[in-house]
Amino acid sequence: MNRFTLPRDIYFGKGSMEVLKSLKGNRAVIVTGGSSMQKFGFLDKTVQYLKEAGMEVKLIEGVEPDPSVETVMKGAEFMREFQPDWIVSIGGGSPIDAAKAMWIFYEHPEVTFDDVKDPFTVPELRNKAKFAAIPSTSGTATEVTAFSVITDYNLGIKYPLADYNLTPDVAIVDSDLAETMPAKLTAYTGMDALTHAIEAYVAGLRSAFSDPLAMQSIEMIKDHLFDSYNGDKNAREQMHIAQCLAGMAFTNALLGITHSMAHKTGAIFHIPHGCANAIYLPYVIDFNKKECISRYAEIARRLGLSGNTEDELTDSLTSMIREMNKKMNIPCSLKEYGITEEDFKANLDKISENAVADACTGSNPRKISVEEMKNLFTCVYYGDKVEF
Repeated sequence: MNRFTLPRDIYFGKGSMEVLKSLKGNRAVIVTGGSSMQKFGFLDKTVQYLKEAGMEVKLIEGVEPDPSVETVMKGAEFMREFQPDWIVSIGGGSPIDAAKAMWIFYEHPEVTFDDVKDPFTVPELRNKAKFAAIPSTSGTATEVTAFSVITDYNLGIKYPLADYNLTPDVAIVDSDLAETMPAKLTAYTGMDALTHAIEAYVAGLRSAFSDPLAMQSIEMIKDHLFDSYNGDKNAREQMHIAQCLAGMAFTNALLGITHSMAHKTGAIFHIPHGCANAIYLPYVIDFNKKECISRYAEIARRLGLSGNTEDELTDSLTSMIREMNKKMNIPCSLKEYGITEEDFKANLDKISENAVADACTGSNPRKISVEEMKNLFTCVYYGDKVEF
């Protein structure tokens, strides 16, 4: 039996944050990251709207990029003391992911992180609280997904927690927030969204429900990402919608080894997640095309790229991605990113083994061994064509 799960309500468009006034509850906790939401007034607005809804409000602030297990456990303890019936997270993917994980341990203090780090092991939620997510970046789409990426810094591993229980009840996709992103973040999150959409289009659980969402997102990203990078407000709004469509696609179709590789190198080499995906994506397409070249060729056709054969069309797709990276100052190899050869070789076995074991690897269209993963990482490091 297949399943397709989305938030019950998705509110979108400028000013859609105002829907917070209509939430029903007694206490709300807001989970957020750094100072940007405070700086631009969105955090104060969130507090104000929730108070207008008649709720007592408390804050968990300062969630770090790549949130840690420790941050999650501290937040859950705070929630157990306050007993909110709404968890509202505002900001980038990190605070929303952290808030999702806090939700688990707030409602289930008896479980450990090890109990839930494997896919679909999260116990039933919504016994104490519902969840609302308000993204400020146009990439992770965690506001509509069943995923939460948490880092165990002791082991140097990012764990993508995965369970439909984690899908928010309410997603508020307000493009006013996206207009505050700096150019580099716009580039990284936009390429993250493109990776989500392309991987969803070829992933193991793709379906007639997820395909249209993935393809629409790909087309919108091609049309609007570079203008968004240059600060165009209409393009920012279109990208905020496009990344949400990609999220709706991949939370149901799942992802592939681009994300496996990004998860397992992010904590080791400290590469921002979207940047890592942007670097890896064209190499992964070349690896996967032996299994699903017709799908990649169809993407290229829909984008109006050149090519008469499926090979030519797929090459046009990878060329387009590399050109997008170049135009937005994203490196095309790990060496160009600045990782030393010594550091890369010292970690190659570890990152390859961990990437193969990552939760996203199982839904990749082509199976991969640890030895093949090592070869793939090596191609990415030196910028060599993948031909195996």
